[in-house]
Amino acid sequence: MSNTITPKDLKKLNSKKGIVQFLLDENITVSKVLRNLNYESRLKSLQEELIKLQHWAEENKEKIVIIFEGRDAAGKGGAIRRITEHLNPREFKVVALPKPTAQEKGQWYFQRYIAKLPREGEIVFFDRSWYNRAIVEPVNEFCTKEEYRIFMNQVNQFENMLTESGIRLIKFYFSISKDEQERRFEDIKTSPLKKWKYSPVDQKAIELWDNYTDYKKKMFKKTNTKTAPWVIIKANKKTKARVETIEHLLNTLPYKPKDESVIEHIAVEEKEID
Repeated sequence: MSNTITPKDLKKLNSKKGIVQFLLDENITVSKVLRNLNYESRLKSLQEELIKLQHWAEENKEKIVIIFEGRDAAGKGGAIRRITEHLNPREFKVVALPKPTAQEKGQWYFQRYIAKLPREGEIVFFDRSWYNRAIVEPVNEFCTKEEYRIFMNQVNQFENMLTESGIRLIKFYFSISKDEQERRFEDIKTSPLKKWKYSPVDQKAIELWDNYTDYKKKMFKKTNTKTAPWVIIKANKKTKARVETIEHLLNTLPYKPKDESVIEHIAVEEKEID
């Protein structure tokens, strides 16, 4: 970042939010305060567009499913919280299913996910989805090889049925590096407010990194379809990932009125970093 402080930057730094950041952290730098303020301003503008998107979905009886996948600690939940922060809670739901019950294990695998699909006018966010069976379950031996084979054989047909029935399906994969995952795990383990998130599956994630990578590649190869393509978000920087995710949603969904001047499309490369 340039050392030159513009009049616009100076105004931001002297704002209430800017001053508060300096007061809360005596070691914070001017450049970091500016980055934080620019992010908050950008996020607010995008969240205003998200409200318009939700109104459009409700008025036009749209059914929207947005899937968030990625390694543990990749920032999926944080992105969902920023997207839904100012939305009408009656018109969306976040689905984060626990492990299947004994009864659910005897059902068709997709059955419990079908029960969570949106009604008309509703947006559903899946914080992990049926794609558990594509990566997490086989890596941790929570499913058999035959169950995995059946899932991979059926998932594209399942998603075709969803889209043909009028559901708009968007699939995000949050991609982080091994070093960044390890750093985030350490932060979670040492935080009194976050340590509850650290699960037995997380404990094995670094050790099983290469296994996750192998299954992830198989998933992309099989399920990155024209009907339901994967959008890969480089998520080492949380704030950048959140902004790019929202921008993609606003660019993809044909809601009206849409303020094109607010939405700056950033092409999301499908080049993997992990």
